[in-house]
Amino acid sequence: MSPHSNDAATPPPTMVNWGLAARTAANLAPAGPALSGSEISAAVENMRLMAERSVPYVHEISQLEAARDLRDSEVLIVDRASWAKANTQSFEVMMDPVLRALAAKAAESSKAGNTGGSALSATVTGAQLGGALAFLSSKVLGQYDPFAALAPSASPKQQASGGRLLLVAPNIITVEREMKVDPADFRLWVCLHEQTHRVQFAAAPWLRHHMLGEIEKLGALLVGDSENFGERLLESAKSLGSKKEKAAAPAGEAHRGSVLDLIQNPDQKAALSHLTAVMSLLEGHANVVMDGVDQSIVPTVRTIRQRFNSRSKDRGVIEKFIRNLMGLDAKMRQYSDGAKFVRDAVGVVGMEGFNNVWTQVENLPTEEEIHNARLWVERMGL
Repeated sequence: MSPHSNDAATPPPTMVNWGLAARTAANLAPAGPALSGSEISAAVENMRLMAERSVPYVHEISQLEAARDLRDSEVLIVDRASWAKANTQSFEVMMDPVLRALAAKAAESSKAGNTGGSALSATVTGAQLGGALAFLSSKVLGQYDPFAALAPSASPKQQASGGRLLLVAPNIITVEREMKVDPADFRLWVCLHEQTHRVQFAAAPWLRHHMLGEIEKLGALLVGDSENFGERLLESAKSLGSKKEKAAAPAGEAHRGSVLDLIQNPDQKAALSHLTAVMSLLEGHANVVMDGVDQSIVPTVRTIRQRFNSRSKDRGVIEKFIRNLMGLDAKMRQYSDGAKFVRDAVGVVGMEGFNNVWTQVENLPTEEEIHNARLWVERMGL
């Protein structure tokens, strides 16, 4: 049976205290902007409206028929604490195969059967994960989550859903105020990106389990090298803390000193390369759709683009440190790399030809193809 299935005979390992992670994330998530009850209700209602209004535009730009019917998933307007708690379910699904492998390895190496250390480790790991999610909770505007429905802790209603789109209301309001842009325009612009992710997984229903399989493959490789993992993680953190601000890494390379640097052997690099290519595709495609609107749809779109792109220049030193350590700067490059791939491919074969990418696993681009769309076009015979 797949490690992502609910199997009563093999309960998930307790190497992470998921309940503690959720509580820690909720407790540490910073408060959002001060709003009255009526302001909150109005903002939530408007964001729901913009989420619904964005779908026909996603359909028109992407030409994906899946955008006609998205009833396999739901849209939720959430606060920071709810976003952080919700993501513990996604981590529970994604980390399950790795935790099972680690638990099996620990059981083999421990002859005494002492579980005290394991319980302590679960507590520490749960608290650390909760702290990381609390930090991220103030940075994310929206997120399509295809994995939470597979979590053992998911409710029956969640399990019946294909996924869920989370719009983090406090962050959207904070950013639109900081940038001094039209709220309705900005919310529609954000929804275009997030709804595109929802459409991607509806157009490629096989994609969710494929990504989980690749994460499992990478996790198994890392578990096999677990003796050196902690040492390399410590060295990576030390090297990051001793360096000044780094220049952008060349295309296709992760920031040195990030957690991504821990992946060293060829099999690990190949597995990560595939996941990087898939994430670049998803993020880049969503950005292309979001930028496909003009002033007839989002009247202030030019102002929004300009001000949004300049926000990264204002990050503080501590935030830059954490973003680098957690690999967030590498994720930002996925947006630009993937968007260039999509634009280049569409420029050669049109959107209809490009949409072959969603039909089967074999049509996904490699990381090399992400940086040279013509290689993908030639491989597809387009």
